[in-house]
Amino acid sequence: MKKLDDTQMDLLMTNLDEDGKLSCLKAFKVARLIGVKPKEMDAITKSLNIKITNCELGVFGKLRFTDLDDNIYNKLSENFNQNKKVECEVAWHAAREKGASLKKVGSTINNSDIKVTHCQLGCFYDEEYEKYDDA
Repeated sequence: MKKLDDTQMDLLMTNLDEDGKLSCLKAFKVARLIGVKPKEMDAITKSLNIKITNCELGVFGKLRFTDLDDNIYNKLSENFNQNKKVECEVAWHAAREKGASLKKVGSTINNSDIKVTHCQLGCFYDEEYEKYDDA
C-alpha cells in the first residue's frame, strides 16, 4: 500500500463526511486526486481506520433507493454469471450506456435478485464468483 504524503492525507480527510466516513463516490474522487487506482482505496482507508460507506449500488451503506427499472434490469442481465451476479464496474457502465443515474442502477440492483461482485474500490469481492471466473 502506498503511504500518503501530507497533501494526499489532507485531500482524503477533507472529503470525509460528518461521521468520519468516506462515501463511495468520494472515494473515487479522492483516488483521482491523490493519484492512486480506485482499487487501492479500501487498503488506504482501512489502514487509517476510515470506513467507505454508501455504496452507489446498494451493497452497503444507508442510501435510499427507488424502484426497480425493468430496462436497467434487462441490460444488467446481459452480463450475469450463472448466479445472477454482475461486477461493480459492469453496473457502472450500464448506468452510462442507459443514460441512467447510478442511483437508478443501484435501485434496480437493490430491489432485485442481482448481486454485485468485485467492488472497484476493493471493498469486497465474491470468492464463489472467482470459481466461475477461473473456469
